[in-house]
Order: sequence, then C-alpha cells, then structure tokens
Amino acid sequence: MRRLWLLFAQTVTVGLALWFIVATLKPEWIGSGRSAGSTLTTEVPLLQAPAGQTPAQFSYREAAARAMPAVVNVYTTQESRQPRHPFMDDPLFRRFFGEPQEERQFSLGSGVIVSPRGYILTNNHVIEAADQIEVALPDGRSAAAAVVGTDPETDLAIIKIDLPDLPAISLGHLEEARVGDVVLAIGNPFGVGQTVTMGIISALGRNQLGINTFENFIQTDAAINPGNSGGALIDAHGNLLGINTAIYSRSGGSLGIGFAVPVTTVKTVMDSIIRTGKVVRGWVGVEPQDITPELAESFGIAQKSGAIVAGVLRGGPADRAGIRPGDILVAVDGKPVTDTVSLLNLIAQLKPGNKAVLDLVRAGKQISVEVAVGTRPPPQRDTLE
Repeated sequence: MRRLWLLFAQTVTVGLALWFIVATLKPEWIGSGRSAGSTLTTEVPLLQAPAGQTPAQFSYREAAARAMPAVVNVYTTQESRQPRHPFMDDPLFRRFFGEPQEERQFSLGSGVIVSPRGYILTNNHVIEAADQIEVALPDGRSAAAAVVGTDPETDLAIIKIDLPDLPAISLGHLEEARVGDVVLAIGNPFGVGQTVTMGIISALGRNQLGINTFENFIQTDAAINPGNSGGALIDAHGNLLGINTAIYSRSGGSLGIGFAVPVTTVKTVMDSIIRTGKVVRGWVGVEPQDITPELAESFGIAQKSGAIVAGVLRGGPADRAGIRPGDILVAVDGKPVTDTVSLLNLIAQLKPGNKAVLDLVRAGKQISVEVAVGTRPPPQRDTLE
C-alpha cells in the first residue's frame, strides 16, 4: 500500500513539473483549454468592421484631396522700424548702451495656388508691409515669394513663386451656389498645420460690414480662425468658391460667422493684377448715400430704392455730365441701383474711358445722362465714388 502511494506521489510530482515547464515555455499549447471566464485570459475579443465600409456620400475626402495640395502656408517677416533716437548718433552713448537691436515681427496666413505658373491668391492683410514672404507647400517644398500686385479695397493680393509641377485649384461657379450648400474651409489656423473644417453657406452677398470697400461676401459657419486668412473655401467637389478673409468674433476665435471673398470678385481682381499689376475700376466722382426715411423727408422724395447723391466732386465726370446733389441714381447702363453698395459695384465694373448712361430721378422726374467714365483713384486720395 505504501508503495502505491509513493508511486502516485511521484507521478503527480512529475506531471506538475511537466505542466509547469509547458506553461512557462509554450503557454499557447494549454491556452485553448481555458474557459471564457478564466483570469489567465490575455486576449479580449474585439469587433472589427470590414474594410471599405465608409459610405462615399457621407465623406468629403475626395473634395478635400483635390483642393488641399493647392492650399499653401504663407509666412511673412517684417523688420521693426522704430524711430532712431538722436542719442544713438553719439559714439559715447553707443559705447555704454550698445547698438540698437532690430526686431522682427512674424505672421502667418494661407494662400491658394491658382496657376501652375506659380500665381498664388491670398489676402492683402496677410502680406501687407512684409519684407520677406515664404510659402510652404503641403508636399514639403518651400520658396520665397514676390508680390505681383495687391487690391486693398477687396483685401486680395497675388504673389508668385518659382517651383516646377505646382498643383492648381479649379475655380467653381458661384452662380450655382445656394444657402445651405456644404462648403469646406482649408487653411493654417493658429499655425498648427493644414486643416480642413466643414460647414454650410450661411448667406450670400453679405455687405455693409465695414470690412472692405467692395463687399459681396459669402458667409459660412465653417470654422475659420486666425491663420486661415487667404485660404480656400471650396464646394463639395473641391472647387474654389472664395478666399477666406474675416471672422466675426469677440474672443479672437471662431464663432461660426466667417466671410469669404467670392470667386467672381477673385477672378476679376486676379485677371487685372496679372495683366496690368493693379486693379483698374470705373469712377464718376459722386458721394452716394442710402435713402433713409430722414433723407427722404428732408429732400421730399417718395423714392424707396436707389442711392441719393450727397456730393459731387467738382470737375469730375459726374459734375461735367450735370449730375447734382439731391439726384437719385436708379440705374447704371440699365442695371438697377438698389443702394450705395450696388451703385459702388456697378460703377467700379465700368471700363475707364468708355461712356455710361446713368438713370436718375430729379424733382420727381426720371432723366438719363451720359457720363465719361474715369479711373478710380486710390482710396487714400479720394473717397468719392
């Protein structure tokens, strides 16, 4: 009996030793026998979705992929121009206090390549007063940029780089856009790198915001933040609808109210700058005002639409044509004038040197006058239209 117990003990000891060796060296040999609730389980079952299940109609990755290569980061450097103190001309003063140190100011923004020849659209305020402009492409390349021309009155600018094989964005059709359409904003917010945000067109034709002289903004709730300026607002197919320009914000961050210069304005400005280096606009030399109830009562008029002439530049095109203060401009070359913004835009579109017919109401009677269109002077020299 004792021999049987001894044999049993030896067998159990050898079995446990073998189990320990196998469990240490080859744990997978005994893993298949564990129960689901065993505390020795090292793998947790997970559910994996099949590949290729993302519905195309719920993604805008193709639109983003088309436009992103053409959206660049714009870095500018400006030397500090502090007035020189007279004491700095004294060698003794410089010996004790040292030479004045020049300071540099850095800023960032975005831009959009619109031509394989290197033309880039951005905002004027992004590159204004910059001493150096550097452009960084999404593919890792970078190059110094030169200013081709600017248009402060629409806050647009054209810069140019010299690199081969540049991607260019396709221009969209604003006339087909509607409020509620999905749009994507692409840029470099806060310098974190290229970023895509999504929203809708909140409004079209926004004006009288006091941002630019000529305003016809696309309003969007796509997140636009500092650094996005000059970036692209694209449609769901990846085509350019506008250049992101401004946000309405009390904190400096996005509140869901952003504004983009529409592609129609962009194309006109771009063509003029590339062709002539500047933007040439029509001008007749009048100072218009919207018709308000107070003005209507003051002038004794019943006209509800149009723009009232508050002033006429002496010797200007309108003065020579006989237009007087108090006249109400109602049409330019047959196109109706609804307010001062529409009048400003219609006159700006006229070609200098040509003649235009202005319809106006004077003393309750509608008359037409022919005006020789002049060239709009820079805004700092004259504010009259």
